[in-house]
Amino acid sequence: MSHEKIETNVGLMAVLIAVAISFGGLAQIIPLMFQAEAIEPAPGVKPYGPLQLAGRDVYIREGCYNCHSQMVRTLRFETERYGHYSLAGESVYDRPFQWGSKRTGPDLARVGGRYSDDWHRVHLINPRDVVPESNMPGYPWLATTPLDASTVVRRMRALQTIGDPYSDEEIEGAAALVQGKTEMDAVVAYLQGLGIHGPKGR
Repeated sequence: MSHEKIETNVGLMAVLIAVAISFGGLAQIIPLMFQAEAIEPAPGVKPYGPLQLAGRDVYIREGCYNCHSQMVRTLRFETERYGHYSLAGESVYDRPFQWGSKRTGPDLARVGGRYSDDWHRVHLINPRDVVPESNMPGYPWLATTPLDASTVVRRMRALQTIGDPYSDEEIEGAAALVQGKTEMDAVVAYLQGLGIHGPKGR
């Protein structure tokens, strides 16, 4: 097929360009897919427990990721502020991941254990009570909204189906573990687990 024929036939040229772009895209995407499957969880990283999983769902529902990333970059000024840079093995059970790039508020990848549960509760109800310059909205309704245990069980079952290593016993016991808990309890549990199994130091 001559170049002249291709260059004078717009339809044929468009089809061949689409084919070339498709092959190029596949050549970049397929190796990454296999690499992602090969990533092992970092030491100590396990699927979220029922309360943490419920808290993560509330975190996503309330749009917290719009202002808080969860990925410390390898830049010195980031590691000086937040701690060791994030590793892929820390996020293997995050569906969807919360890396993000927007930081109206601080990165939360290493926030676990940095503050007490009570601090988080006060901060979520009215952030300015603990951070006077904060522009974060308050979430007082989380303290009075009970968790739906059946939703947590269904979520764990769905994650088990796509590969998260939850046992049937863990799923059956999930409802009892979140019984009587509020969405505030769940979000605090989720935040307190962030980054606790990541590398220490800088």
